[in-house]
Amino acid sequence: MQIDLNKPGEKKKLIWAGALGLVAIIGLWWTFFGFGSSAKPTSTRPTTAQTKPGDGVGGRTQPAKAPLDTTAQLNELVSTLREVNILPPNTNVPEARRNIFAFYEPPQQVKVADTPTPTPTPTPPLLLASVSPSNIYAGTGDFPLEATGDKFTSDARIYVDGRELQTKYVSAQQLSAKVPAAAIVTSGSHSISVKSPDGRVYSNALPLNVAQPPAPNYTYIGLISTRTHVDIALLQDLNTKTVVNAQRGEVLGGRFRLTSIADKEIVFTDTTLKLTHKIKMTEGEKGFGSPLSRPTPRVDAEDDEPHD
Repeated sequence: MQIDLNKPGEKKKLIWAGALGLVAIIGLWWTFFGFGSSAKPTSTRPTTAQTKPGDGVGGRTQPAKAPLDTTAQLNELVSTLREVNILPPNTNVPEARRNIFAFYEPPQQVKVADTPTPTPTPTPPLLLASVSPSNIYAGTGDFPLEATGDKFTSDARIYVDGRELQTKYVSAQQLSAKVPAAAIVTSGSHSISVKSPDGRVYSNALPLNVAQPPAPNYTYIGLISTRTHVDIALLQDLNTKTVVNAQRGEVLGGRFRLTSIADKEIVFTDTTLKLTHKIKMTEGEKGFGSPLSRPTPRVDAEDDEPHD
């Protein structure tokens, strides 16, 4: 049962109930324990009442009982009672301020990826021990390649960068094939392997290193044509910046033969590797002291020659 303290009647009922309860407690206390005097305790000697001989039982005297006076004490206790003022609760308390942007974020659980156990690489059924040649220059024409190993079968093929070559079976330890020039146009490392067309048997891979071939260290800067139809190419050495004259058939640098002279380009042939190099005509570098930096002398026309 709830009591509304805002109502005056309920408040008085609560006060009277508290007062009646207190009076009841005081009455019970007086009944069982009594109240002492409020004055200082003084030692009193019991007075012996004079009795006549023969009063009492066996001629003994009985002490007289003093009457208990509690009216003054009860009035004094009641005067101390006062009304208790109980204030009603304040219901207009403002709501506690809070940050609307603060909210609970559950901790993120980091999933640890399970590292799979690496599977050991099986040993290839075929063994490729070596290839010959293992080094070659880019631009070389078709050349034969020999593969040496073990457990080769008649249906095994040689592959260059995954490209199958027409292979000749020599024995279980040797295979041969012809590598086309188109497979080694660019320099770098190319993969050589042996396997069957269905891929059931295969070998390990070995590298075929393709290097850039040496080139003539000249720049084609001009052409001189004579009346005898002998063409002379003007070449500039890239190291010394000097200009040299070369005719068709001359060997420059100890290995490059000038095989063709034209208006736009010249052609050198490597006498060692049998490779060709084409050089287009350019202006060259006009350094100090170079013939290209000097003015070209004027050539008299045929019409300027004196007539007889």
